[in-house]
Amino acid sequence: MDEKRGPTFYQSLLAGGLAGTAVDLLFFPIDTVKTRLQSSQGFVAAGGFRGIYKGIGSVVVGSAPGAAVFFCTYDTLKRTLPIPSDLAPVTHMVSASAGEVAACLIRVPTEVIKTRTQTSSYGKLAQGSFSAARLVLATEGIRGFYRGFGSTIMREIPFTSLQFPLYELLKVQLAKSLGKEKLPAYEAAVCGSFAGGVAAALTTPLDVLKTRVMLDLRDPSNQKLPSLPARLKQIYATEGLKALFSGVVPRTLWISAGGAVFLGVYEWAAQALRSI
Repeated sequence: MDEKRGPTFYQSLLAGGLAGTAVDLLFFPIDTVKTRLQSSQGFVAAGGFRGIYKGIGSVVVGSAPGAAVFFCTYDTLKRTLPIPSDLAPVTHMVSASAGEVAACLIRVPTEVIKTRTQTSSYGKLAQGSFSAARLVLATEGIRGFYRGFGSTIMREIPFTSLQFPLYELLKVQLAKSLGKEKLPAYEAAVCGSFAGGVAAALTTPLDVLKTRVMLDLRDPSNQKLPSLPARLKQIYATEGLKALFSGVVPRTLWISAGGAVFLGVYEWAAQALRSI
C-alpha cells in the first residue's frame, strides 16, 4: 500500500476531528476511573465511581482540534518525508511523534482541566471544567495550563512510536493475508485495537507520571519541584512498582477499545471523504 496516496490535508483534518471526538466521549468514564486510580490521594478520595463524567466539558472542547492536528501532521509527513520505503516504520515513528507534539499544544491544557476536575482537586471551589479552568488561570496563569507538558510528551512519543508502526505493519500484513489492496475500516479497527493495547500497557508508568504531575498543585515559582526522573524514582521508592502500573487494566482496555474506535472511525471517515 502506497503511503503517498493517503488522504489530503483537509480530509485528515475532518476525519481526525470526528475520530477524536467519538473516542473521547465514548470512553470518558473509563478514563475517569483510570485517572482516579493513579491519583496519589487514592481512588476513593479522588471520587471513586461517583461523578464519572466530571471534566467532560474540557474534552468536548479539545478532542476534535487535538486529533485533527495530529492526523494532519501524521498524514502529511507520511507523504512527504524523504525516507526510503524500506524504512517505513521509521517514517511512521517520526510522523506520529511530530503529530503528537503538535496535538499536545492543544491537548495538554484540556488534560490539566480534565484530570483536576475528575479527581475533585479543587474541592467545592471547582465542580466543573469551566470553573476549574478559571482557577488554573487565576492561581497559576497561562503556564498552569501546560503543567505536565513535558511528562505528556515523555509519555506520548514512546506510546505513539509503538502504536503507529505496529498499526501500519498489522494493516499491511492483514491486507496481504486476505489478498486485499486496502483494508475496510472495520478490519483496520482490529489492527488499531491490538496496537493500542500493546502500547498502552507498556507505557503505563509514563502515564502515571503524567497524571501525578498534572495533579500537583504546588506553585513552581515558590519552590523547586522535582524533575521527571526524580518523580518517577520517588513513586517507585515510596509506593513500589505496583504504583507505576496503577490503572494499567482500565488504561489498556480503554485504549485497546479506543484504538479500534479512534482508528476505525478515522479510516471510515477518510475513505468516505475520499469517495466524495
